[in-house]
Amino acid sequence: MKLAPKIQLDFVIDKLTNSIINVISGDSFQTEISLLTKEDLKNITKKSGWNFNWKEEFKDISREVYKLTIVNNPNIIQGLLSISIMDDHVYMNLLESAPFNIGEDKLYEGVAGNLVAYACKVSFQKGFDGYLAFIAKTKLIKHYEQTLGAYHFKDQKMFIETDSAKILVEKYFKD
Repeated sequence: MKLAPKIQLDFVIDKLTNSIINVISGDSFQTEISLLTKEDLKNITKKSGWNFNWKEEFKDISREVYKLTIVNNPNIIQGLLSISIMDDHVYMNLLESAPFNIGEDKLYEGVAGNLVAYACKVSFQKGFDGYLAFIAKTKLIKHYEQTLGAYHFKDQKMFIETDSAKILVEKYFKD
């Protein structure tokens, strides 16, 4: 069986927030993360500005795909996350902010940080002490070291260990 090529993640941590923040008003909005549904996929297309093929990601039974939404506004997806549960850690396959949350004209800050924190939370829940691994684009390795407390392991492989994962989880998930 041919293995799919590992995707190099290139999300930017614009700001670590307690939720997500509207960049225009400065208002903070509590978020919730839930499994992506087949119905959600109708609006998640390259044509609507998404960079990755989330339909293929959703179809892969070895992956769990989650959506980030604002509490009481479940129909507008702020970002997406795909993870795989490995033997001793969680592997982050893909992470993408919604098209309207990318670039200079983005609507909300904190989306990517929120999703990474969720992946770390799942790692704790699975008994993996918060360990999260992913492959980064070379130009973002330093960025992830500085913003997420991630470690550069080898080539473009990176991981987040317990202490950094705990900080992220505590920042976003107060329960």
